[in-house]
Amino acid sequence: MPRLTLHDKTARIANYCVNMFTLTSKQRRELGKKAAADRKSGSLPAVLYGPGIKNVNLSLDEKEFERVFREAGKSSLVALEVAGLKEKFQVLINDLQRNGVTGKIIHVDLYQPNLSKEIEAEVPLSFSGESAAVKDLAGTLVKNISSVVVKALPQALPREIAVSIDKLKTFDDTILVKDLVVPDGVVIQKNPDDIVALAVPQQKIEEELEKPIEEKVEEVETIEKEKKEEVPEEGAETVEKDKA
Repeated sequence: MPRLTLHDKTARIANYCVNMFTLTSKQRRELGKKAAADRKSGSLPAVLYGPGIKNVNLSLDEKEFERVFREAGKSSLVALEVAGLKEKFQVLINDLQRNGVTGKIIHVDLYQPNLSKEIEAEVPLSFSGESAAVKDLAGTLVKNISSVVVKALPQALPREIAVSIDKLKTFDDTILVKDLVVPDGVVIQKNPDDIVALAVPQQKIEEELEKPIEEKVEEVETIEKEKKEEVPEEGAETVEKDKA
């Protein structure tokens, strides 16, 4: 079997990602009130942009987009098909706008990156396994980090980074950023010694929960004391004004 070149490997990764996630769309020419009416009928407004292409206003099927977004997230390439255009665009779901009250997605930004240049993207951590410190020692799992920013070629970006908590056997064990396993060509942009997860005794959790409350009470008492000291004696303010 012939040895694959870096170009071949990159192409295979790109094709694999694109074949996994596909999103269909049509060009959107209606803006404003008409676009709002389309949203009520199940259409989702979007914009396609990126280096070397002009911005294109699009309309997506809301349900299809939600399904693809659940699978691809913001760090997997998606093959975007636009009705009337032969070209397929390889895009990242770059930004979402949500309704401030309902949380419903109301607009999507689709970014077509330069596949030959590295970019940064936020990738979620996926925790799995069983910690002996939690199961046998009645400890509590503490996740300090839920996602990390990585740098890689767009087609090499992972959908998520798996984190096994099996190594947390005692309260002295920790999982650090440098313990995370990522594909070749992916570099995590974070302090390697930062703690990702650990197990702590239940007593310590209770102490930490009580600590902020105690500190706030002390702060309030201090502020109240300072206010009392600053309040002038009755009639003092009137005397000062009369002198002026």
